[in-house]
Amino acid sequence: MPVVVTGSIATDHLMTFPGRFTEQFVDGQMENVSLSFLVDDLVQHRGGAGANMAYGLGLLGLAPVLVGSVGSDFADYDAWLTRHGVDTRSVRWSELKHTARFVCTTDQSNNQIASFYSGAMAEASQIELAPVVDRIGAPDLVVVGPNDPTAMVRHTQECRDLGYPFAADPSQQLAWADGEMIRDLVTGAELLFTNEYEAALLLQKTGWTADEVLARVGTWVTTRAAEGILVRRAGEEPLSVIAVPETKPVEPTGGGDALRAGFIAGRTWGLGLERSTQLGSAVATAAVEVIGTQEYDLPRASFLERFAEAFGADAADEVAAHLPG
Repeated sequence: MPVVVTGSIATDHLMTFPGRFTEQFVDGQMENVSLSFLVDDLVQHRGGAGANMAYGLGLLGLAPVLVGSVGSDFADYDAWLTRHGVDTRSVRWSELKHTARFVCTTDQSNNQIASFYSGAMAEASQIELAPVVDRIGAPDLVVVGPNDPTAMVRHTQECRDLGYPFAADPSQQLAWADGEMIRDLVTGAELLFTNEYEAALLLQKTGWTADEVLARVGTWVTTRAAEGILVRRAGEEPLSVIAVPETKPVEPTGGGDALRAGFIAGRTWGLGLERSTQLGSAVATAAVEVIGTQEYDLPRASFLERFAEAFGADAADEVAAHLPG
């Protein structure tokens, strides 16, 4: 059965200013700012949490179904995802807006000036899951990733009403959502994904204890950067899995999305919690060793070699039985 991934689809436009923003400010004129910076570098990356997770699942051979809203400028991005095994036929194309876009300029002191244009993502709430399921059949899992807030609530409720198992991945949307919305997004989830900061924020805003969260979800996966991953289930001892050592860490952005892809792939293949978490850790490490959230690859031989070094030959053999290639 297919995995459906709902979530943001965006592009990142990253520029470098060979100076310092503060040198351009004029004392006493901060109420009338009109500045222009000549940048010397522009890099564009494909991104968006939903698309990032779908990309990772595609590399692992799961042919995920991506659900999100994009603009007429999505054609090249669409072709990229399709080439990497993602089913994009349920992506909604807006007639009025461009694909969501993050634009950021960084100066020599690592100060940043950034803007986010939600664009077509704001129309994601118009997407209904039932027609998607009519096309592909009953899903193994629906991932409700960070997206337009109304869309996240709608897709979560659809999963409950129609009986689709779902994973809650509210991610950065936890920062502004209130407790009621967070409780609604989490309750009944088969999987809940957070990092350490998001886990603390979730508890603070919902007023729940960790045990009360676990009473409402099947499995809670929390990433802890270099300390690895913590997996908790109600009534069971917590599982802690190491982070696969990085050979050349470059950019942490996208590591969490890659981890989710690996973990979900493992569970979809029928692997146990420990092995699935190890797979997520290994995929995340591959992702953070390159610049760009969809620039990593998973060459079968070298990936399994590193997996065996981290978790043992038997674990690698178990994963190898499912890896494509």
